[in-house]
Amino acid sequence: MPRVVALLLAAGRGRRFGSDKRLARLPDGRGLLAASAERALQVFAEVHVLLRDKDDAQALGLPDACRIIRCPDADQGMGHSLAAGVRALAGCEADAIAVLLGDMPWVAADSLWQLCQQAAAERIVYPLHDGQRGHPVLFGRAFWPALQTLTGDEGARALLQAQAAACQVVALADPGVLRDVDRPQALLND
Repeated sequence: MPRVVALLLAAGRGRRFGSDKRLARLPDGRGLLAASAERALQVFAEVHVLLRDKDDAQALGLPDACRIIRCPDADQGMGHSLAAGVRALAGCEADAIAVLLGDMPWVAADSLWQLCQQAAAERIVYPLHDGQRGHPVLFGRAFWPALQTLTGDEGARALLQAQAAACQVVALADPGVLRDVDRPQALLND
């Protein structure tokens, strides 16, 4: 099986949520970010969490097994944060990076396994559910240099479009690959 490390993006401000959504509680009492990290740890041997410079990982409820990457310029957008995370992982011995979002705790562990099985250094892998592209996206090592140059708030959308021939789509019956938390009411649909 390819070696895949997880990069959990959690440095955004989540302004639409109205407060720090990383601390928001799921109906089962777990914090949103903590639950996302716990799910990632079920599948990945290495889970790196990208935080803002002054964030307190312990206050966010992150498990001790998570490795923290700091992004002091996170306010410049998701593209900038993703680039910082990939730069921090450039020296690791992995075939691919799975880019997960800190507000998506409902992605099934089996879905993550299925995506990882398709990973390769020359491939970009992403899930499809009900005809919609979801998360996480797994970027093979060949695409890390391009990810390291991202800026702004668009993330890797342009890279996916430019590298369509390298994309491997995995159809999943998992609505969790589409379900994120932008507003508090999204927490109630558990």
